[in-house]
Amino acid sequence: MSNTNRSGRGKNRRNSAASQAQGNASASRQPSQSSRPSTRQQGKEVRPQGASLSAVRPKGRTRESAPIEGLPVSKNEETVIDIIGMNHDGEGVGRANGYTLFVQGALPGETVRVRVMKTKKQYGYAKLLEIVKASPDRVSAPCPIYDQCGGCQIQHMSYAGQLAWKRQLVVDNLQRIGKLNVMVEDMEGTEQGIRVLPTMGMDEPWRYRNKAQVPIGVTEGGLVGGFYAKGSHRIIDMETCLIQHEHNDEVVAKVKEIGNHFGISTYNEETGRGLLRHVVVKKAFRTGEMMLVLVTNGRDIPYKDEWIGSIREAIPHVASICQNVNKKQTNVIFGDETRVLWGRDVIYDYIGDVQFAISARSFYQVNPVQTEVLYGKTVEYAGLSGKETVIDAYCGIGTISLFLAQHADQVYGVEIVPEAIEDARSNALLNEIRNVKFEVGASEDVIPRWKEQGIEADVIVVDPPRKGCDPRLLETILEMKPERVVYVSCNPSTLARDLRVLEDGGYQTVEVTPVDMFPHTVHVESVAMLVRS
Repeated sequence: MSNTNRSGRGKNRRNSAASQAQGNASASRQPSQSSRPSTRQQGKEVRPQGASLSAVRPKGRTRESAPIEGLPVSKNEETVIDIIGMNHDGEGVGRANGYTLFVQGALPGETVRVRVMKTKKQYGYAKLLEIVKASPDRVSAPCPIYDQCGGCQIQHMSYAGQLAWKRQLVVDNLQRIGKLNVMVEDMEGTEQGIRVLPTMGMDEPWRYRNKAQVPIGVTEGGLVGGFYAKGSHRIIDMETCLIQHEHNDEVVAKVKEIGNHFGISTYNEETGRGLLRHVVVKKAFRTGEMMLVLVTNGRDIPYKDEWIGSIREAIPHVASICQNVNKKQTNVIFGDETRVLWGRDVIYDYIGDVQFAISARSFYQVNPVQTEVLYGKTVEYAGLSGKETVIDAYCGIGTISLFLAQHADQVYGVEIVPEAIEDARSNALLNEIRNVKFEVGASEDVIPRWKEQGIEADVIVVDPPRKGCDPRLLETILEMKPERVVYVSCNPSTLARDLRVLEDGGYQTVEVTPVDMFPHTVHVESVAMLVRS
């Protein structure tokens, strides 16, 4: 495998949903009744080494906007409101005399006292001061840095409540954006419209992430690593992340310990100096193998052999230690050069019966347990008997394609990123799957060319980025007229928009299943089955 950049199923998109779910998300503020523990190290905020306050706050004074006249509330006013819903960011939605207020940390069904912090013509934002009446779904978030990190937006909501809310989020988008009819039982007891099933959740919704990407900074006490607070480059130091696999936490802690011991410098964004930028850890759940990637601002690593020896001794599961060199002054994590310091250039893992080779920069779904659930539902909705020809648009490294190929006569995958197609072909060879063909290009360009070559698809599967399908791809699907379309979505709003286009073009959306790939965050995946009317 090459060490150039990978995109996967375009889900730098999707895992930005949840990888930076741990980073650049706002904190879900809790009122004083919260009883989360605090520690001296865990949860302290630090700026990158040498950074000034100007590096993390806007320069100059912000000008106060003139107050808007005629609103039922004013800035800094305190009021008591009922929370009637929750928006896609996980903020509670309430109304003060008909005026909408968004309240971070408030849950549907609660009565809360808030302070108005910002007003616009149609809506405003308020800070939660007190819970007058709590929701039955309110729980105490177990993470000690939940308020600061914000990577998980809804840990303060019971898991059953999260699953119900995520289903409702999908339903609301289908109805509001797609203008689609969602199934309800009418007066005669008959059911009409799209069936939206309950969200498929996890038996154990903690410790599910197989990849950690941790920025490294420094404070008086030495190296720190964690996640960025929203809108800043303040690093929230952490000792443990409850949605990461425990071994990822152990490796990060060991790297910080060794770095402190040898006096390793950390990267300074302002000066462009300093060595260690990020620590990336990958864990293969099925095989147990691990990969450590040190992202550095240069090739030379002091005490390299000692680092490697200490890590191998402390973490026997590590099968690969790599270095990625990124000398650019950018917030992009990886640079162009990756080299192996010790071990293999890949680790291996399975999703279902399919084996995947995972390199330092290759894409791989971060929740392997739910990925198998998601792909299983995709295969179910494809309705394959073994005789069908399937096209997998946005195929990435071929994860869904290889699942489909076990049940279809022939699968064609297309992806615009060449390096992802290299991985897809390698993974097909690894699994000795020969009834699949991968091609580089935009789906809307490649699929019509396949049609001219006589390739007719019985099923088309799409798994687009958060922005949804390219309009030309939707036109291509309508022109190709497959019997079924399976739409895998990481964004309910663009799913609803695209389903509307397909329905107007002669398809009927039969069923949608939400899948909880990222528990305790606001993100939800969905799989939709459409048949030609």
